Amino acid sequence: MEGFEVIRSRRRTMAVEVTREGRVLVRVPLRTSDAAVRRFVADQTAWIEKAKARQRARLEAHPEPDAARSEQLLHRACQELPPKVAAYAQRMGLRPTGITITSARTRFGSCSPKNRLCFSWRLMDYPEEAIDYVVVHELAHIVHKNHGPQFWALVEQYMPDYRARRDLLRE
Repeated sequence: MEGFEVIRSRRRTMAVEVTREGRVLVRVPLRTSDAAVRRFVADQTAWIEKAKARQRARLEAHPEPDAARSEQLLHRACQELPPKVAAYAQRMGLRPTGITITSARTRFGSCSPKNRLCFSWRLMDYPEEAIDYVVVHELAHIVHKNHGPQFWALVEQYMPDYRARRDLLRE
């Protein structure tokens, strides 16, 4: 396979990553031979092609918005997310310490150790059901800071169809 970038570091294993833009990054230990890297990439060709196809489909479904669209999504996030968080927080009996709207590209939401919730304005480009799922997911992190069985049980308690909603984010 042609067209991949090798990143050498003090790691112990080899890994391959396909970026959002479709670039193939191969992370390897410092002293790994070029031949070993080529063999590894050849062994991963099928996975790499599937990952590239997934990234192309994701980019087609959700292209990078222009400045005007970005501003529109940011405004919508600032208007809609705080009331959603407040409503679900009340139902769940939780109190986040604050809400921040970010321009994160790789995650739709997060919960800090101090229970401050962050949401990407890019989330607003998804269906309402998916947005609600992310809100409940992040609120559940106030109680459980991991993705263990108790965390998922809490999410399911307030959103029994969370799996279907989560799948909307992966389309």
